[in-house]
Amino acid sequence: MGRHLLAAAALLGMVAVGSGLSAAEALAAKAAAIVVDARTGQVLIDQDADAITHPASLTKMMTLYLTFDALEDGRLTLDQQLPVSSWAESMTPTKLGLRAGQTLKVETAILGLVTKSANDAAVVLAEALGGTESRFAEMMTRKARELGMRHTVYRNASGLPNMEQVTTARDYSYLSRALMRDHAKYYPYFSRRNFVYGGRTLANHNHLMSRYEGMDGIKTGYTVASGFNLAASAVRDGRRLVGVVLGGKSAVSRDNRMAALLDQAFGRPNRGRDDAPVMASLDTTRSDAIDGEGDDDDEEVEVKAKPVVRASLQTAAVPAAIPAAPAREEKSTRGGDASHWGVQVGAFSSKAAGNKAVSQAVKQAPFLLRTAKASVVQAKTGKDTVYRARLTGLDEKDARKACAVLTKHGHHCVAVSPGERG
Repeated sequence: MGRHLLAAAALLGMVAVGSGLSAAEALAAKAAAIVVDARTGQVLIDQDADAITHPASLTKMMTLYLTFDALEDGRLTLDQQLPVSSWAESMTPTKLGLRAGQTLKVETAILGLVTKSANDAAVVLAEALGGTESRFAEMMTRKARELGMRHTVYRNASGLPNMEQVTTARDYSYLSRALMRDHAKYYPYFSRRNFVYGGRTLANHNHLMSRYEGMDGIKTGYTVASGFNLAASAVRDGRRLVGVVLGGKSAVSRDNRMAALLDQAFGRPNRGRDDAPVMASLDTTRSDAIDGEGDDDDEEVEVKAKPVVRASLQTAAVPAAIPAAPAREEKSTRGGDASHWGVQVGAFSSKAAGNKAVSQAVKQAPFLLRTAKASVVQAKTGKDTVYRARLTGLDEKDARKACAVLTKHGHHCVAVSPGERG
């Protein structure tokens, strides 16, 4: 196994003996966290930061580090097309859905890792740089040692389950700082809220960026063995902190823990963003990952509207963290046209695309849209047929505020008055 893996295995053994658990069970049960000053490396909070656990999709941070290395020294270019192998195609979700024989642009692969946490794109980069994924994993482990990550061992480029792939919260604070220090030119990729691939808009899995003041990255991760992981960075008053939380029980509880730790380290409360109160109050033990082995916030969930003009969110596949609204009559209960406003989040060529836009809008502004009704309406624009994706049943104030929130998050949105509802 090599001396590094043996050292990790020894640490696993100590955890297991002390707790009466197997090594795998000890890893699955372990939670850890650390917050450091990004500039100096000073440790501000340490909560079992040397506990051995699994990185899950945080692994892709090292895949990206080595990709940025290759861009810097000319081994890759952003517009270079890389071949997709059958091995890359065989990866389990979360993924872009690549097919063997295709090519993938380097920059698209980077965005696929940062936002969608695409396992197939990770393998494409790994094979381009290492020849095989296993050889690339050896390169990853060597780079980890160079960066001071003494307890990290890599066996793949994606973070898909492998009991030999281990790390610590402290090690990932080193990697987070190294990405900012050594590849500041490329760090802004981690701030991307979404990108379009194959006609789909893929949103970033780090939803805490939408509600925590000053946060601009870095990466989420989840497997059954690791729990819910997050490496994150935020800036306030010119001071940047890096936080790592491993082993969360759910995506939202992990995010809330990160927010609380950063608040504590910054020394003042989070002023928050428009939808912070409801997001902070929600929790879920559900992951959208396939069989619990992908990333933790898979955006492939779609609203499944019935084949009628209007579909209640009660019958739609709304994300589990957002309570479904009770069925309501179209007629306002507040009198007049007060609740006859809505928001339009786009006009699409298919109903499925409209349904997905509605679902994503509800995720971004759950407090304002949790009681709204989904409405994907077919309409004619000249010779073309489009599907207008709307959320209705709002008053004017909530409609305009929802659009302000959605626009800030990069969504198209227009407030629709009662006279424009046709």
